[in-house]
Amino acid sequence: MNLPVHSSARTACPTIDAVIENALAARRLVGTVVMVAKDGEIVYRRAAGFADREAGLPAREDTIFRLASVTKPIVTIAAMRLVEQGRIGLDEPVTKWLPDFRPRLEDGSEPDILIRHLLTHTSGLSYCFHLEDGPYVRAGVSDGVDQPGLSLDENLRRIASVPLLFAPGTGWQYSVSMDVVGGVIEKETGKRLGEAVAELVMQPLGLSDTGFTVTDRNRLAAPYVDGSPEPKRMSGTEKVRALDGSVMFAPDRIFDPSSYHSGGGGMAGTASDVLTVLETIARGGAPLLCENTVEAMTTNQIGDLLEPTRPGFGFGFGWAIVLDPAKAGLPVSPGSLQWGGVYGHHWFMDRARKVTLVGLTNTTLEGMWGQFTLDLKKAVAADL
Repeated sequence: MNLPVHSSARTACPTIDAVIENALAARRLVGTVVMVAKDGEIVYRRAAGFADREAGLPAREDTIFRLASVTKPIVTIAAMRLVEQGRIGLDEPVTKWLPDFRPRLEDGSEPDILIRHLLTHTSGLSYCFHLEDGPYVRAGVSDGVDQPGLSLDENLRRIASVPLLFAPGTGWQYSVSMDVVGGVIEKETGKRLGEAVAELVMQPLGLSDTGFTVTDRNRLAAPYVDGSPEPKRMSGTEKVRALDGSVMFAPDRIFDPSSYHSGGGGMAGTASDVLTVLETIARGGAPLLCENTVEAMTTNQIGDLLEPTRPGFGFGFGWAIVLDPAKAGLPVSPGSLQWGGVYGHHWFMDRARKVTLVGLTNTTLEGMWGQFTLDLKKAVAADL
């Protein structure tokens, strides 16, 4: 299902053009594909820079990117389809599907982790990159973008060996929760996550370029990391400082068929596919989900648990919600949705203005949370 394209889709947004050109000229990005939809039509689309700088290959609109956490909303939609079908319950414990997944609190007690806790990152789990030498690192946990060949069962075992940070439902911590959701989906469907997501999300929308394998390696963007005087091409393994820890990348992980399908970060795909999935939500969910489910997904599910660390934000099922744009310091409407991906991606959906932007880049971390992301939001506000 392709979105209709407005006749002026490449000429109507000079401010967005300037943002892209400035980021490339300043050598903060290597390559990018940016697409914007308004009122259900694509009103802007541009590929710029290089998909592979060393090979001289330009970015194209059909360039495939390693999506990292842009995977999360897609897998969340798959899970919510199973919820609608009565096959998964939001208030059922994960042990119904994964009986050996029983992480404990520091005091040794074993609380129930519910499906809704996983989908909202209120499970008490974490990520390796939150602490440089934290318990997840010592346990050998994969964040879903490293350790080629690691099985899902083994990663779940390692995750469950680490004490929970807090009792489920009492705090918020970005985490490997969506990898656990991936395990639930696999158990419920009896299929590998990639096959289940294809059947539940991608195929009903007629999308074939986005999944847990790379459909065409000739279109795959090379990954780069912030550097001076220009971004550096990633090596076979790349450790990148982020927040109070580090992210370990293994870009070739996706080529190893024995790597587990990470529900939090394992997909690769195109900007147009990602935009189509998000616009399906923006239009009410059909043919994937009913409007009531979309309403729940786009409603803050965590109270004020995010307020101490991210003022103005809440979290629904699959994405952050901008509750107070002034507090968040963002030029968007209340109720806007957003998230990103550590390989260098950012998207947002301004539901009030009926605008969705997808900006995929091959440059971490600039493309995920650098100046480029804020400049794009300001540019959309100026042009549309």
